[in-house]
Amino acid sequence: MTTKTITYTSTFEEDVVKGLTAFPKSLSSKYFYDKKGDKLFQDIMAMPTYYLTNSEFEIISSQKEAISASFQAENGFDLIELGAGDGKKTKVLLKYLAEQNIDFSYLPIDISQNVLDGLKESVEKEIPGIDIQPQQGTYFEVLEDLASYNTRKKVIMVLGSNIGNLLHPKAIEFLENIQEGMNPNDLVFMGFDQKKNPQTILDAYNDKEGITAAFNKNVLHRINRELDANFDVDEFLHWEVYDPETGTAKSYLVSKKEQEVRINKLELDVNFKAWETIHTEISQKYDDAVVSWLADEAGLQIANQFTDSKGFYKNYLFKKK
Repeated sequence: MTTKTITYTSTFEEDVVKGLTAFPKSLSSKYFYDKKGDKLFQDIMAMPTYYLTNSEFEIISSQKEAISASFQAENGFDLIELGAGDGKKTKVLLKYLAEQNIDFSYLPIDISQNVLDGLKESVEKEIPGIDIQPQQGTYFEVLEDLASYNTRKKVIMVLGSNIGNLLHPKAIEFLENIQEGMNPNDLVFMGFDQKKNPQTILDAYNDKEGITAAFNKNVLHRINRELDANFDVDEFLHWEVYDPETGTAKSYLVSKKEQEVRINKLELDVNFKAWETIHTEISQKYDDAVVSWLADEAGLQIANQFTDSKGFYKNYLFKKK
């Protein structure tokens, strides 16, 4: 493996170099997402085995009155959603809030401008009159600005168990960063996928149709296209594992043979041994005790919780301690 001193023009370039020159190798799952990746993730969420979407949709649809009641304040509130995606679940709440003439603004945040453009267009078409203010950026960039929203109650919403992409120390840091930007009456509404039959979890991330595999491999396609690389994507296998003791599911791309990849834009040669891995994603699973501990470490406490009929998934409501 050889590399020269270069000047990075993006965090993508820097992260690719750091990830593929490390041992073991890794690439961040946030780089799965471009126009193609966004479509693949929509396809994943529509799969019967990917229970997370339907479980959370059931919670929000069946308990929207109670959830909305906890959000309200005399002078209205700002609903700030981190990782807004296509807004399918959120629209259930937005429609209910609009029908009740509740005063609120909707601030969807996402790393993908493509997703935000589609969300804004669909919300304005389906729920006319909504005050929607999309903002593009990563969670951590946006969290720095949260404290400036202090004229009325904030409800910070994170759906889809996105916190599951973080190991516990980073999850505590994430929650702590949110907490530091909160006023005493602000709330956090966040989804956490629950521990369950390990096979159910593996089936969700290792579909027979190969959609999740294509989603993971999209990061290699992006490197080929954007950084002029020559990954033979078919020579990498998608592999999923789940540890029921820790509640951690992990995704890997595994090199099927010894091979060398050239990334021209980075002047980087990357060597792979046969069956060497690139770690791409974690998906953490939880129970009440773990969630309570994470919240406590971050200066938060559970104010309420909502679950689906199978107990597969929970949305927790947090307030400052």
